[in-house]
Amino acid sequence: QVQLVESGGGLVQAGGSLRLSCAASGRTFSRFVMGWFRQAPGKEREFVAAIGWTADSTYYQDSVKGRFTMSRDNAKNTVYLQMNSLKPEDTAVYYCAAGPTLSRRQRTYDYWGQGTQVTVSS
Repeated sequence: QVQLVESGGGLVQAGGSLRLSCAASGRTFSRFVMGWFRQAPGKEREFVAAIGWTADSTYYQDSVKGRFTMSRDNAKNTVYLQMNSLKPEDTAVYYCAAGPTLSRRQRTYDYWGQGTQVTVSS
């Protein structure tokens, strides 16, 4: 089992920045690919970013490329999502997830956190 706990969400004005963290406990963190997903009100959950075991590979949704950066610190069992130039359309609950395969597909992730709310005001 892997337990994931997100933090760092909050209310920010458009153009501002937030850094989300996801702390993992349980099984060996460095063996898992990590992903960030988000769910806006009334919408389905969608892929945001993913990072490989050693952080050599990262993938982003097109709408966040150049604004969001995902990273991981295996020594701290933590992944991060640095979000800059935030827009109102980034408002959502953000979830981190862990799985065996680097993918944009939710079904490939086995473990999920409880989510953290990000609200961007215009």
